[in-house]
Amino acid sequence: MPTETHAHAPALSAGADPLAWLDDASAQRRAAGLHRELAPRTAGARGAGSGAIDLASNDYLGLSAHPEVIAGAVDAARRWGAGSTGSRLVTGTTEEHAALERELAAFAGAGSGLVFSSGYTANLGAVTALAGRGALIVSDAGSHASLVDACRLSRARVVVTPHADADAVDRELAGRAEDRALVITDSVFSADGDLAPLRALHRACRRRGAMLLVDEAHGLGVRGEGGRGLVHELGLAGVPDVVVTATLSKSLGGQGGVVLADPRVREHLIDAARTFIFDTGLAPASVGSARAALGVLRREPERAAAVLRRAHELARICGGDRPESAVVSLVLGDPQRAVGAARWCAGRGLRVGCFRPPSVPAGTSRLRLTARADLTDEDMTVVRGVLTAVAAGVSA
Repeated sequence: MPTETHAHAPALSAGADPLAWLDDASAQRRAAGLHRELAPRTAGARGAGSGAIDLASNDYLGLSAHPEVIAGAVDAARRWGAGSTGSRLVTGTTEEHAALERELAAFAGAGSGLVFSSGYTANLGAVTALAGRGALIVSDAGSHASLVDACRLSRARVVVTPHADADAVDRELAGRAEDRALVITDSVFSADGDLAPLRALHRACRRRGAMLLVDEAHGLGVRGEGGRGLVHELGLAGVPDVVVTATLSKSLGGQGGVVLADPRVREHLIDAARTFIFDTGLAPASVGSARAALGVLRREPERAAAVLRRAHELARICGGDRPESAVVSLVLGDPQRAVGAARWCAGRGLRVGCFRPPSVPAGTSRLRLTARADLTDEDMTVVRGVLTAVAAGVSA
């Protein structure tokens, strides 16, 4: 057989660069202060690494570097290998996965659990499998991007209601023509840290024959008894018409996602959720670390209360209201001012989040601060000095 040769690609004709629009888009983002760059962390013992005090990550309980959590990951990798080797329905389910699902469900008070490769895929899989063509989805205006994308992929009719407006949800449900309806919301909203009116939403769902799906990404490990989440705190855990999704990458310090629901929902997702059927299963190391992290939280439930205590301190420093979650925002308005303030903080040993559009509405760019259970009094002294200067405009 003749040997294959690789000829040079033909030269582009003048004005035919198919990537030219990327240059224009990049220039527009830079001019608006919306350009983003990756900032690799160096290895370090403190949360975000680099020796900085971490107020940027979602490692709320300080478990990502906990020795037991790391040991759980290492042990699982040694026993099961680096990867799960296939989708969950082929070779990607180990005994470790099954144990984690049982333990998460028991902890959160749910009937069953189903583990996905991430919180994002858990939301995509649950929403698309529970809605679909001929159904109605009613989504909060502040829902996470993963829920927004799930709505777009669902082929259902989607209505976005004003933020935290249960009456608006009820009106949409009452006026629908569809037989099935799904209401979706975060429990704790990621940008502002406020809480969804879950009881009022559930009453509307019950009254109108709809299901309620709640993303507990920022509630698990922070709200509720021992960090069991806002759904559990409000007495809605284990209710058949409430589906909970969560990530294992925030309070549990690792990677992965889970759907906690009635066993009939779990069975349906195994058959119908594309991000479960066609995705490679969560790596054993991540499963082992999540089990270990959950064990630490069960043994040390005071970690959840410590997160909220530190969040209250952060809010006082920033002159804000008493927060309801680990998230505290210092709104600066202009995106370039927010970027400059974040860099100024980093130069003083404090790593903070910087949220700009499209993560938040225009005019509300901010430093997004996240409390952690393992922040020390010495850390908070440094934090107070830096953030007080930012709030006073010193970093501008």
